[in-house]
Amino acid sequence: MNTNKKLNNGVLPSTIEVGEDSIVEIKNLVKNFPIGNDFFTALKGINLTFTEGEFAGLVGPSGSGKTTLLNIIGSLDVPSDGDVTVLSHSISNLTQKQAAQLRKEKLGFIFQNYNLLPVYTVYENVEFPLLLLDISAGERKKRVLETLEWVGLSDKIHSRPSQLSGGECQRVAIARAMVKRPSLVLADEPTANLDSENSHNVLQTMVKLNRELKTSFIFATHDDKVIGYLHRIIRLEDGKVVDDRPQTPNVSRFIGKSPMGDLNIPLSNTNSSDTNLGGAL
Repeated sequence: MNTNKKLNNGVLPSTIEVGEDSIVEIKNLVKNFPIGNDFFTALKGINLTFTEGEFAGLVGPSGSGKTTLLNIIGSLDVPSDGDVTVLSHSISNLTQKQAAQLRKEKLGFIFQNYNLLPVYTVYENVEFPLLLLDISAGERKKRVLETLEWVGLSDKIHSRPSQLSGGECQRVAIARAMVKRPSLVLADEPTANLDSENSHNVLQTMVKLNRELKTSFIFATHDDKVIGYLHRIIRLEDGKVVDDRPQTPNVSRFIGKSPMGDLNIPLSNTNSSDTNLGGAL
C-alpha cells in the first residue's frame, strides 16, 4: 500500500515513516476532557497498531473510551498527549483543513444513525462524497452504480431513505463510505438500530468488502453480533486496553444468506491512484 502519494496538490503535509503494512500507529495516547477547573481522562496510555486489511473492533461498555479512540483515529479529535499516525500522517500535526482533507480522501465513516440526506435519492446520497472531489460525471456514475451493486441495492437507486428499511439505509451508508475506495473505514455501532437479520446482512456486506477490496475496518461496538465477525478484538475498560487478541470469526452459519451475493469486484481498479481515496462522510 502506498500511503506516500501526493494528495490534492500537496494539501496534506509530508508523511511519516511507519511499518510497511501499518495504517494506524498509536503510541502512549492520552485524551483529557475539561470538567470545570479539572479534567476527565478518557484514554490512558493507549498503544496499538493496525495493519492493512484488518477487520478489528474496539469493544467495551459505554464510557470505556472506544468512541473517543475511534474519533481520534478518524481525525475528528486530537490527542492530549502521545501520538496517533494514520496513513502516515500525524493527527496532532494536521491543521483542521488538512484533517478534513484526510477524511475526504482516505477515510470512510459508518454511523449508527446512517446520517443519510432525506431529500436525496439513494443514488444521490452515495454520489455526494464524490462531488467533493475532482471526478467527472461519467466516472461518478460508474462508481456509484458499481458500489450500489456491491451492497445489493441496484434496484433502489431512485428511492429515498424514508422508503427503505433500516438495513437498507445502513447498506446505503456503507456504499457512501466505500464509493471512493477508502483505505480505512471506521464504523461506530453500525448495527445499533438494526434487528438481528438486518445486522447480519450489513455485517456480511462489510466482510465481503474487507475480503475483496482489502479495505481495513475498525469498529467501536458492544454488540455481540458484530463481535462475532471480528478477526481481532481490542477490549477497553476505563480508558485502557485490557485485552488485545485475534479471533476466528464464528459466523459461518450466516454466510451465504447475504442479499448481495458475490461482489465480483475488478481488483485491477482498486489500487489506482484516483480511486484509492477515502470517504468524507
